[in-house]
Amino acid sequence: MDPSSLSREDLDAYCERIGHHGGRNADAGTLRALHHAHVRAFPFENLDPVRGVVPSLAPADLMAKLVRGRRGGYCFEQSTLFAEVLVALGFRVTRLAARVVLGAARAEDRPMTHMALLVEAPGDRQPRLADVGFGAPGAPLEPVPLAPGEHCGAGRRHRLVRVPSDGPLELWSLEFRTEDAWQAQYVFTLAPFARPDFEVANWYIATHPRSPFRSRPRVLRLTPDGGHLLLDGRRLVRTGADGRVVERELTGQAQVRRICAEEFGIDVPEGPVLPG
Repeated sequence: MDPSSLSREDLDAYCERIGHHGGRNADAGTLRALHHAHVRAFPFENLDPVRGVVPSLAPADLMAKLVRGRRGGYCFEQSTLFAEVLVALGFRVTRLAARVVLGAARAEDRPMTHMALLVEAPGDRQPRLADVGFGAPGAPLEPVPLAPGEHCGAGRRHRLVRVPSDGPLELWSLEFRTEDAWQAQYVFTLAPFARPDFEVANWYIATHPRSPFRSRPRVLRLTPDGGHLLLDGRRLVRTGADGRVVERELTGQAQVRRICAEEFGIDVPEGPVLPG
């Protein structure tokens, strides 16, 4: 992977933004702490594509938007920023492309439009899957060791499973444990992808007429009680740590903007936050 373009001042600002005041050594403990703090600090959000803007993946722009501004982003933005931070700290990072299978009948029906990271620390033989940008309630809160079997991190249970594939590379599936079943989230191989690959995918999902990221706002954040808050179009869904769900319908642009600012901590950009 290319060297990070982040400066010492950028790293200081990032750690302050996510509330990380611990060590910065390139080891498993630091990776876990940064991952957990990142997903709690930044909401998942797609307000730029909804208003017709393709998000920039340039590190300087990500620093301005997510770190020095009060914004979140979707997978390409968040994972690109996280990769820059990790490389600057001395980790080896491989960018991975994944097919989201959550809600799909077949993996082959979905394009590779999700970005995750394979992270390796010097002297540590255990690589880990890091994913700070998966905008679903089953997203991992901590890195998952790249090995078959179950992993519990910050109260969520995940497992990695090898699944059949017609290709030459081993195919992995990340699964999340619900109350009564294992639920596949996405599948991926360890083939490395470069920045231009994600620039193309980023442009596609931000502009394609049938892209769900363009057609309605989706904003997700963790809540202090261990639950999460989701805005999906006009629906606002609050899920408590006990699984209790409270849902309500929002009325229009002004209310959605207010909810994004007050409930999700976002400096809402100019332009519509609801299509049409």
